Amino acid sequence: MNKPAIEGGTPIRDKKIYYGHQYLDEADYNAVLDVLKSDYLTCGPKIEELEAKLCKITGAKHAVVCSNGTAALHIAAMAAGVKPGDEVITTPITFAASANCALYCGAIPVFADINPKTYNIDPDSVEAHITDKTKAIVAVDYTGQAVELDRLREIAHKHNLILIEDGAHSIGTLYKGQSVGSIADMTTFSFHPVKTVTAAEGGAVMTNDDALYERLALFRSHGITRNTNLMKNESDGPWYYEQVELGYNYRMTDVQAGLLISQLDKLQMFKERRKQLVDRYNAAFANVDGIIIQEEIPESDTCRHLYILRLNTKVLNVNRRQFFDAMGAEGICCNVHYIPVYYFPHYESLGYKRGLCPNAESLYEEMLSLPLYYGMTDADQEDVINAVKKLVEYYHK
Repeated sequence: MNKPAIEGGTPIRDKKIYYGHQYLDEADYNAVLDVLKSDYLTCGPKIEELEAKLCKITGAKHAVVCSNGTAALHIAAMAAGVKPGDEVITTPITFAASANCALYCGAIPVFADINPKTYNIDPDSVEAHITDKTKAIVAVDYTGQAVELDRLREIAHKHNLILIEDGAHSIGTLYKGQSVGSIADMTTFSFHPVKTVTAAEGGAVMTNDDALYERLALFRSHGITRNTNLMKNESDGPWYYEQVELGYNYRMTDVQAGLLISQLDKLQMFKERRKQLVDRYNAAFANVDGIIIQEEIPESDTCRHLYILRLNTKVLNVNRRQFFDAMGAEGICCNVHYIPVYYFPHYESLGYKRGLCPNAESLYEEMLSLPLYYGMTDADQEDVINAVKKLVEYYHK
């Protein structure tokens, strides 16, 4: 029988620490206030300014900002031409939106397994799942580490597929010295508050392809255009526009854009601090029997969004829930990223069953996310490290 959670004694922290938190400063507050005092709260000049800034940072030719990361994935799938009956390959270790974007288009998500060391989607598993119905690959930069982009681009080109890089975790990451956002056919970003930079909510799709860009921009804004080259009929006057596709209202406001422009000024600062924190975690846990550290491919200079602690249950007499609860009792509030997507009841109702991806399922049973964010102090991190070591010693067989 497993040991019970630690009882009695003094918790390491009185004030709880959470797994993620946004960082805002006076420049951010002023950026939002400036927009609120301006003539435009939405559909204004801050959108173009933000898109230009994202292109400059990533090296991509085009950016289309939108309301959130899920919307970014949806319009990317639509721009890729995903339609009913198509298949889209993705990973189960991700937020549901990476697979849901296929369902939104009437397509079928197909789950490829992960690399058990890096936790990113395994290119060999991707290729093994390709059929004549496969239309696109949605490859997730899990925790911020870039996927094996060279292999995946080669596979996509070989099979005439669109490669969508889900970069919700990875803005600021480089692959072979090139910024994520400028490599895949399309790359999506999320700007949720726990991400490296935030717009409160927001997303973007980056691409170097002019045709994909035109479709992304249409789908972001109801399928409506004022571009005479895209119109079917002659203009009635300067007010005239046409809806030429069925799109959505996935627009970002200028208020959000103003905040994100300011946040992006701090991206390198955020990245450097996150790398420091990750290096300290890795050094602290490198020789701890019972802890497994996520491996990183040498091609990825990673701006890490999440730090994953994996329990070696062959060494520790504990399950993940017990360890999670015991960390909470020490004042360390962890999280779990992610439940395999096909475990959800909606996916079960579509016929998905457990056992599809053994590596992903094994990881899920043994992982939890430790606190990692820019405003985390060295003392905060020491408390997290000490709590982990305390529990590992307690639960050691």
